[in-house]
Amino acid sequence: MTGVPSLPFGEPAGGPANAPDIVTVSQLTNRIRALLESTHAEVWVEGEIANSRLWKTGHLYFTLRDEHAQLKAVMFRSAVRNLRFTPEDGLRVVARGRVTVYEPKGEYQIVCEHLQPEGLGALQVAFDQLKRALEADGLFEASRKRPLPMLPRQIGVVTSLDGAALRDILKVLARRHPTAHVVICPVRVQGDGAAGQIARGIDQLSRQEGIDVLIVGRGGGSLEDLWAFNEEPVARAIAASAVPVISAVGHEIDVTMSDMVADIRAATPSAAAEIVVAGRDELAARVDRLGERLQATLRDTIRHRRTQVLQLERRPGLAGWPAHVAVRGRHAAELTHALSRATGATLAVRTRRLRAAHLGLEAREPGRQLEASRTRLVTADERLGATIVHRHQRLEGHLADLTGRLDSLSPLGVLSRGYAVCWNADRTAIVRDASAVAVGDDVGITLRHGQLTCTVTGKD
Repeated sequence: MTGVPSLPFGEPAGGPANAPDIVTVSQLTNRIRALLESTHAEVWVEGEIANSRLWKTGHLYFTLRDEHAQLKAVMFRSAVRNLRFTPEDGLRVVARGRVTVYEPKGEYQIVCEHLQPEGLGALQVAFDQLKRALEADGLFEASRKRPLPMLPRQIGVVTSLDGAALRDILKVLARRHPTAHVVICPVRVQGDGAAGQIARGIDQLSRQEGIDVLIVGRGGGSLEDLWAFNEEPVARAIAASAVPVISAVGHEIDVTMSDMVADIRAATPSAAAEIVVAGRDELAARVDRLGERLQATLRDTIRHRRTQVLQLERRPGLAGWPAHVAVRGRHAAELTHALSRATGATLAVRTRRLRAAHLGLEAREPGRQLEASRTRLVTADERLGATIVHRHQRLEGHLADLTGRLDSLSPLGVLSRGYAVCWNADRTAIVRDASAVAVGDDVGITLRHGQLTCTVTGKD
């Protein structure tokens, strides 16, 4: 009807009985999430890590992919803490978790609860098979192990230029054997082709003229990181080396095939450098023993000379000189005592000052201040989180209360209980009294769902 004002109650919420079930995006996403979580509460997924990112919150975000598809993945901070390796791009892993939907973006993802590198069992089998083969060839026999030179003039090092192992080796050698000449052969120590580079580096340095001993190794890592030192080319190259080889791979708990084949196994690269210069320590000990023998000889000579002096004292022409010497000696002792007291007092004052300065520096240590700031930040973060949750709950309760009050005041609520609104023929006024219309007049009826146009046939 033209010119009829719109109702204050809005359009009808429903439609015809056969209308489709229309849902919002959020409702559909919730249905999909519930379906995925109910049917995939726990899954094991194999794939390659890509786009790995560790956020400041401690959560790890990455993608699992294979040659045909990819899957978004997230690992929360509590699970990341339990990892015994660092996930990185290109690493094939097996993930256990549950499939869900990240609603803001409408993406499905897996929430990982456990992550482990793929193929650890296969690597262990390969390690055992190679170990049996090399043992059968006699590469582990103690009889083929060669002693290290006492004072090596040139030391070859086969490792990566970017690793901490090289810095540790050079630091120890500079401190304990600064005159040694170090020849470095840079190689890759992990990944495809690393074993071949390491084997070629060992062969080249062992054949180079003037090299007395080789150090082969790298810093610690996972089994996959150290695997290049478990491959046959490296073990064969160490066994064929023309000079003694020290293997220093990983940490003390890491044992590789190169450790078992090498002439000497060092727990760490630093320990390898210590072993190389151990002969220098033996030489120093021998020098110390010779020094002790020289001191003993000097003591015997002094005793003999003292006897000669006593014999001279008995001669008449030298009588009285011991008294003069005693007086001079007493004076020297008094001076020595005074000097000792003055030195001790000065040293005590300086020691107190040094201790006070040390305590002051410790109190201002950046590490302690940073730890205190971190503790305050964690406490503030927890309090802020609790405040936000409390505020959110209170606002939700207030919103629910207002919603209930609004529903109770809504005219649509009255209509939904079976009541109707009666209008005059042109719908400009509400009919509140039967006397306002006559039999035969048209009236409009507004219901909860829809409107009626009626004719008055009688009134009471």
